[in-house]
Amino acid sequence: MNRGISIWKKDVELFSHPALQEDRCVDAAVIGGGMAGVLTACFLKDSGLKTILLEADEIGRGQTGNTTAKITSQHGLIYDRLIRQFGPERAGLYAAANGWAVEAYGRMIHQQRIDCNFTPCNSYLYTETDERALEQEYEAAEKLGLKAELKTGSGPWRPQEGEPLGLPFAVQAALCFPNQAHFHPLRFLQALAKHLEIYEHTSVRRVEGNRLYTEGHMVTADHIIFCTHYPFVNMPGFYFMRMHQERSYAIALEHAGKLKDLYYGIDQGALSLRPTEEYLIVSGGSHRTGHNCCGGQYEALLQAARRYWPDSRAAAAWSAQDCMPLDGVPYIGRFSRLRPNWYVATGFQKWGMTSSMAAVRILSDLILKGASPWEGIFSPQKRHMVSTPGKLCMELRESVKGLSKGLWTRVRSEKGSLEKAPVCSHMGCRLEWNPEEESWDCPCHGSRFDRDGKLLDQPALRSLCASQTHDKDQDLTKNP
Repeated sequence: MNRGISIWKKDVELFSHPALQEDRCVDAAVIGGGMAGVLTACFLKDSGLKTILLEADEIGRGQTGNTTAKITSQHGLIYDRLIRQFGPERAGLYAAANGWAVEAYGRMIHQQRIDCNFTPCNSYLYTETDERALEQEYEAAEKLGLKAELKTGSGPWRPQEGEPLGLPFAVQAALCFPNQAHFHPLRFLQALAKHLEIYEHTSVRRVEGNRLYTEGHMVTADHIIFCTHYPFVNMPGFYFMRMHQERSYAIALEHAGKLKDLYYGIDQGALSLRPTEEYLIVSGGSHRTGHNCCGGQYEALLQAARRYWPDSRAAAAWSAQDCMPLDGVPYIGRFSRLRPNWYVATGFQKWGMTSSMAAVRILSDLILKGASPWEGIFSPQKRHMVSTPGKLCMELRESVKGLSKGLWTRVRSEKGSLEKAPVCSHMGCRLEWNPEEESWDCPCHGSRFDRDGKLLDQPALRSLCASQTHDKDQDLTKNP
């Protein structure tokens, strides 16, 4: 089994792009070469703005290359919660934005004739235990004018042969959203990137006003758009206080039968499923980054594969990382009132494909027209941290705990103790060893480093110094 490389990365060799070699002056500079960044650069360029994209590594090699690539407006149990939290009007804005995003992918792919295995399908939520939760979500969808179909029963329900669900296990209820889709994300990204001015291996180290500074050059831009998955600028914005990161895991199964739709279980520990031409992708095992000292996520997925698809074989296994906002809605809009020419798209949770497309529409409207009809639900400036005090306190508690551990280990080290542990180069939180992926993970803000301290995931910008990860007197890969 190929572990660590998704089937998308295995299948496509993306075109390379040069590093930035000179200072530039442009209308718009997009930071980050994932789906949101490439789409944003594409829309702005097509609108007539001189636009460049800066990527610290290679485009599509971050979270976009690790997605399960579902194009759906069905985001778990989202609409009932949004109505209760924000009211039906703002919840309707979320539904409209993501419904538009699903349709926009189909239009772009058709008009540009992009070969990316775009496949229309249904998207199902299912439960083995909690029928009432799906009933409430169905009622919320109806209230917002969304097309949905609910299937329930008095006991466990297994569809008869020929019925649409077709899962290898019984469910209590299922909620179907029609007219959704899935695709090959890197083939789609490749097609868009051909027409853009992209600079890879060009890390933006700091941003001041309308200037971006890389390791050797400066870019001046009227509009600066942060599409870096997790914003690396701490202030203003304070996004490190307003969300955390979670990891989830996936395996690609050969010989697992034919499913044609998307499936997302709402129960604790339930599986998420989607087909491709060759594989069935089975995913799950979510946990907060830095909270995985025991591992076992891949093995749990493999056990499920052996139970439900005994003739299958795992061809690949990989993981992804998602930014989780306090109130469950992405932060898309102006970065801060103090920086009117900065924009941000982050906090996509598990739904990066439709959130990326919705972000493009919102950001391009703000830049070109000064306002977006969907600001009312997505704008970071129109939502307040006091609306989710419990979650805010939890985030602060995790940060304080991690920072305290980092300070403690440094003080002990200065006294000559051998009981050292690496601390994150972002804000100094103590890192935790992740045996599942052999990485050092930050429980505060989600930065990750490999065994040797090389940076894997932001918001940190620097790798660890060698002295932090190599100690002649102990094996630090054992949880300290």
